[in-house]
Amino acid sequence: MKVVPAAYRFATCNELFQKMPLAEICRLVSRLGYEGFEIAPFTLGEDPAAISKEQRAEVGKAIAGEGLEFVGLHWLLTAPPGLQIVTNDSAVRQHSWNYVQRLIDLCADLATRGAAKLPVIVFGSPKQRSSVPGSSAAEAVRFFTDGMAGVAPHAEARKVTLLVEALSPSQTDVVTSLAEAVGIVRQIASPAVQTMFDVHNAINETEPHTVLIERYFPYIRHVHVNEMDGKEPGMGDYNFLILLRKLAELNYDGWVSLEAFDFSRDAREVAARAIETLKKAAESAVVPIKTNI
Repeated sequence: MKVVPAAYRFATCNELFQKMPLAEICRLVSRLGYEGFEIAPFTLGEDPAAISKEQRAEVGKAIAGEGLEFVGLHWLLTAPPGLQIVTNDSAVRQHSWNYVQRLIDLCADLATRGAAKLPVIVFGSPKQRSSVPGSSAAEAVRFFTDGMAGVAPHAEARKVTLLVEALSPSQTDVVTSLAEAVGIVRQIASPAVQTMFDVHNAINETEPHTVLIERYFPYIRHVHVNEMDGKEPGMGDYNFLILLRKLAELNYDGWVSLEAFDFSRDAREVAARAIETLKKAAESAVVPIKTNI
């Protein structure tokens, strides 16, 4: 038995850099050592799904031009205003799910040619999926599940993977644990609907994160990393070595993507500290392999 270093693909979410020009962001994160680029649609315009074919090509060119791969979309429904996918107002709900379909098209159009993995859409959006006055959390979960099932065929056709993200109870009352997220994935039973793991959002989970990841690993297609308070890795005491080692043991081959929520500091500093912390942890996250020697 010998050990070998595990391989990880690190990405970053773009909203950390706020109004910095896209090409400049891509150049910076590539030089820092990131390989993937994840986009919050609201950073693309007031109506992200309406950006033109030419604009989509420009975004793709900016990403690929720095040797980066487009990872997918997250923080989906901030723009345009008025989206709510679990309201009991059926017209608003249908309009919102129709918009999700348009985001699926946007994600597919931005996909990197020849990429080993399908692009993902991380379905967080706490405000737009929380129950509204006059309806219960259980009813909201039903609307959420039905809506995801409704757009799943389009996602599959466009070769995009929708990810049901568990969020903390402080953010929403709809899908607040990985177990609930996986339950919805199993119910929908579509290859285009899976789940993901986010360190910060797992703050209220009662079991160790490595236990959860191992239990639900067949459904996990993406990982967001941050400290438990939402800051970047290296600003707290979360054990990223143990997290990365568990992913390596399970042969995880998806993205490990930085999603930091501290917008008060220089984004370059945040991104640099995160990748340094993650790479240092990765160097120690060796995994055993069997040999004939």
